[in-house]
Amino acid sequence: MTSKVYSNNYSSMTLERVRLDYAGCRRVVRERLEETAPSRIQLLTGPRQVGKTTLLLELAEQTGSRAIYAAADAPDAVQPGFWDRVFGRAAEVAGQLGSAVLFLDEVQVLPNWSARLKGEWDRIKRLGVPIHVVATGSSALGLGHGSKESLTGRFERLTMSHWTARATADAFDLAMDVAVDLIVQSGVYPGAMSLRQDRARWAAHVRDAIVEPAIGRDILALTDVRRPALLRQVFAIAAASPAQIVSLQKLQGQLQDRGALETLAHYLNLLEQAYLVAPLEKYSARATRQRAAPPKLIPLNNAFCAVADPLGSPDPERDRARFGAWVENACLSFAWNSGQQVRYWREEPLEVDAVTNGSWGPLAIEVKTRPFGAHELTGLFEFCRRYPEHRPLVLCNESDLVLAERFNVSTMSWRRYLVEGPGV
Repeated sequence: MTSKVYSNNYSSMTLERVRLDYAGCRRVVRERLEETAPSRIQLLTGPRQVGKTTLLLELAEQTGSRAIYAAADAPDAVQPGFWDRVFGRAAEVAGQLGSAVLFLDEVQVLPNWSARLKGEWDRIKRLGVPIHVVATGSSALGLGHGSKESLTGRFERLTMSHWTARATADAFDLAMDVAVDLIVQSGVYPGAMSLRQDRARWAAHVRDAIVEPAIGRDILALTDVRRPALLRQVFAIAAASPAQIVSLQKLQGQLQDRGALETLAHYLNLLEQAYLVAPLEKYSARATRQRAAPPKLIPLNNAFCAVADPLGSPDPERDRARFGAWVENACLSFAWNSGQQVRYWREEPLEVDAVTNGSWGPLAIEVKTRPFGAHELTGLFEFCRRYPEHRPLVLCNESDLVLAERFNVSTMSWRRYLVEGPGV
């Protein structure tokens, strides 16, 4: 989808469905660097501040003297001859040591990066120079557009996802319940963990180091956005509306700078490609009805909710409705970040929180953070009657598991789900 074509198909089906956490990306890249060079270029994308640069530096250190690391957003990268210098150095190391690994960080900021990378890779491939190339970028817009135009057949793409509760607990030596609470109440960015006790500094880090660069550098610098202020307003409203179904007409009514409906749909698509907000489509057997339905807005990290909502993080006891929405958002964003296709279902007055397809298999998921009865599961039962290939799954409090079991449906606590997934 180009920047000049608008669509009501909110969820970008061009996004990579295979997404890995930090440890998973490290394992896969290590395995591929063991292959005979030159092999395919490894393109690693993902949200800002999830550890892509850290991973490259870690891999470069482990590779030792065979590694050449170059940051495309460093001052020397704008000097003439950048490409010749880094590939020349890699060829020199490969000649001395038998092989080399070139790590290019934030490659999408370089002018004409995909064509230059294609030319260099074709040259080393033709000459048989044993160089591996690993490149990173924080924008699916930049990497996706460039790689499809110039690098077809020459690259493999990996996506590092937002951090999970398990990764947080392992990396920061936290109890699993503490990590789950962080995922729900504030989201997790490793670079901001040291600031979590100082809410003002933590919020400033999320806004200034993550949200603003994602919008200002990854979206505005790489595609034609005619109304930047409107794009920022759309993000702010979406971040403050976790797990809410919001019609474009209603969204338009909340904006100070009103735009055409197709422009709003396009901006939601851009926010998804920047790993900020996923506008979930309605599940329907008819594609036209699916595209016409309002999107369900899922901020892809609850940190965005925490900085956008003037009330801050909800108290589980005193603000149960808002806490339930944040838990649901954490559960649905976890599914999206795990590479599942996530939609919702609604036929008034019936509704299902999420309908997923992917490696987990077809699931219909209902999230409950308060005690419930059969009436609250009517939508789930009706959906599974109409679409029996989907397995019903109720996510609830640990204390409410026995309630769901009485209704003969699969159940697990939402806390356990945020650690393990649905256990297919």
